[in-house]
Amino acid sequence: MRIGLMGGTFDPIHIGHLILGETAYEQFHLDQVVYMPAGNPPHKQHREGRATNEERFEMVKMAIADNPHFQISDFEMTEDGYSFTYRTLETLKKMHPEDSFFFIIGADSLFDFDLWRNPQRICNACTLVVATRNHTPEERLDAQIEHVREKYGASIEKMDSENIDCSSKMIRSWVAEGRSIRYYVPESVHTFIEEHGIYRQK
Repeated sequence: MRIGLMGGTFDPIHIGHLILGETAYEQFHLDQVVYMPAGNPPHKQHREGRATNEERFEMVKMAIADNPHFQISDFEMTEDGYSFTYRTLETLKKMHPEDSFFFIIGADSLFDFDLWRNPQRICNACTLVVATRNHTPEERLDAQIEHVREKYGASIEKMDSENIDCSSKMIRSWVAEGRSIRYYVPESVHTFIEEHGIYRQK
């Protein structure tokens, strides 16, 4: 099988995450796209005022419920230790050696890729799929793709994705300010956030 992997905190999941998953599914002829909420990401250890692991997982589950080729996994929601990408990918490869994995990241993540833990092992275990974000100039992105390809021998593809001007940070701040987030998140997620009072200022 050809499996796309979407990692992240998803705090909360929004339409940009869903559109990226669907675009990758179509462009790379994937069999499924798996959303993997991170439980304890190394770069986001201080999460006061955010959704709990259980709330984030439930929001992702709601958001993808009506898409038959979207799946959710709690593989990275570990109670202790940090969830490093290379560990996840290597474990999945051992569990499913016959499958091909496509790890979907934003352009901003690609520019920081040299700083990730064991980038070589990440490249050995998957194809990197890069989505344009934050209006990144095409020439700059192409140069970084070539850099990662040459340095790590990476299999790396650029996704033909629209730049969705939406972020989880923006949504959290809007909720705190009492602004509407309708249509930026699926309606089920919007209702869940309201009913549970997530992201509201205390």
